[in-house]
Amino acid sequence: MSHKNLGIIGGGQLGSMLSVAAKKLNIKTTIYCDDKDAPAQNFCDEFIFGSYKDNEKILEFVKEVDVITYEFENIPFETLNEMNKLKTVLPKPSVNRLIQHRLAEKDFINKLNIRTTRYASIEKKSDIETLEDFLPGILKTTTMGYDGKGQYPIKKIDDLNLIDIDFSKGYILEKLVKLKKEISIIITRFNNNNYEIYEPIENTHQDQILKHSKIPAEISNKILEQSKEWAKQIAEELKYIGTLCVEFFIDRNENLYVNEIAPRVHNSGHLTINAYNVSQFENHVRAVCSLEKIPLKKLSNAKMINLIGNQIEEYRNNANLNQNEFFFDYLKKEIKEKRKMGHITTLL
Repeated sequence: MSHKNLGIIGGGQLGSMLSVAAKKLNIKTTIYCDDKDAPAQNFCDEFIFGSYKDNEKILEFVKEVDVITYEFENIPFETLNEMNKLKTVLPKPSVNRLIQHRLAEKDFINKLNIRTTRYASIEKKSDIETLEDFLPGILKTTTMGYDGKGQYPIKKIDDLNLIDIDFSKGYILEKLVKLKKEISIIITRFNNNNYEIYEPIENTHQDQILKHSKIPAEISNKILEQSKEWAKQIAEELKYIGTLCVEFFIDRNENLYVNEIAPRVHNSGHLTINAYNVSQFENHVRAVCSLEKIPLKKLSNAKMINLIGNQIEEYRNNANLNQNEFFFDYLKKEIKEKRKMGHITTLL
């Protein structure tokens, strides 16, 4: 058993579930977060509230822990890099910097000869007007933004007159594919060519937020193998340590595209808590804390449904679950529209 103290930056539900997984392995967790109401403080051993630019507080956090990881991408690179000079940060800060920038991320994927949707860098409105063949498309900020934030669907050039876009920010325009379905691959890389990979997960989004996920994904064997291979290739090229998610599109002609990379545990992998012998969270903790890798074993098919906004109330008030159902309440204080409040996993 280990007696390490794992530092986690970010106090959302992913931090909560990492803390629960760490506890199982006898690893202490200290969370650093800029939200004093962060729900993960209900699950970790120690919680430090502070800004991501508060050097004094950050130093206090770094001194407490043995190794550092993070549960979301939008942390200043400088903050991670300074921490990394004192204690190991995994995944490496350079990985996070690359994936924080959508244009750099797409360029990186394409250089590996892995297919993405067509895309172009956008600095001003007239850039889009010369790219009519990219429409219908989606305009995204190159940095920040998740769950549909900072994204503008554009069907035709005239749509630009209907939306207020701040072109002082950088953007990327991505051509929409004729989508058949979306899948994700969760992979944990321990070191060179040493990883555990979960089977592809089929995902459904609603209002650009993940609604539900299921295994097995209803996909061809060719897509299954190609998605796994591409995920391995990306993890190897990044020399990644920890759990990584690669999100994919499948078009109506059975072409596979990488949509984006998440350098962390992922919402679509919540079902691994109940459907596998080792969850994505436990594998991440094992990898970043240099613990033994345990061969993955699938225990059951499963589906996971996100509980958004006030959908949580029905389950908080009436937790009459069947034996094959598992309810997770993220213990967020405030219910907000479009906010992920919890999830239900059903074993099939």
